[in-house]
Amino acid sequence: MKNQTETSNSDGQHHECQTRIEIFTDGSCIGNPGHGGYGIVTLRRDPEGQITKCRERFGFALEITTNVRMEMTAVCVALERLGSPSGEPISVYCDANLIPNAMNEWLDAWKANGWKKGNGKAPDNRDLWQRLERAAEGRNVRFLWIRGHNGDEHNERADKLAYAAARKAEQRARYYAGAWS
Repeated sequence: MKNQTETSNSDGQHHECQTRIEIFTDGSCIGNPGHGGYGIVTLRRDPEGQITKCRERFGFALEITTNVRMEMTAVCVALERLGSPSGEPISVYCDANLIPNAMNEWLDAWKANGWKKGNGKAPDNRDLWQRLERAAEGRNVRFLWIRGHNGDEHNERADKLAYAAARKAEQRARYYAGAWS
């Protein structure tokens, strides 16, 4: 990944010029399905590519969930927490290539086919795809795949946050199970 700030012009080419936001997300499940959590690392870079702000977030599901749902929830929460769209370029890095593939290629076709994939089946997690589409609406956002567990410090940090959140969900579930028995 370049350590430069980039924006897209109408041709999809990039050039240095302004601040930008980079978001690294990950989801985790203890078992799949199981107790799940997500992690987010959000960076703001200045025009020279230097990090001026770093924010970490995590969350978990009290209900049994899946790794994919936690991956998707992380991206939704990250974009929703940015507030109103500003036009500032946003790069969302996911180590689950399902999200960039769907947001960059498949989503429009699913919607045009009445929320059906090419095989005629509905995509899983429609509620989260619709939430993600709303969260991205009006934003200058690119969805990018990044190889997981490949040494990128921000991706690795999102992974650790997601795993810790999944463990927290597991502990809460044990506590509530014990409190009611």
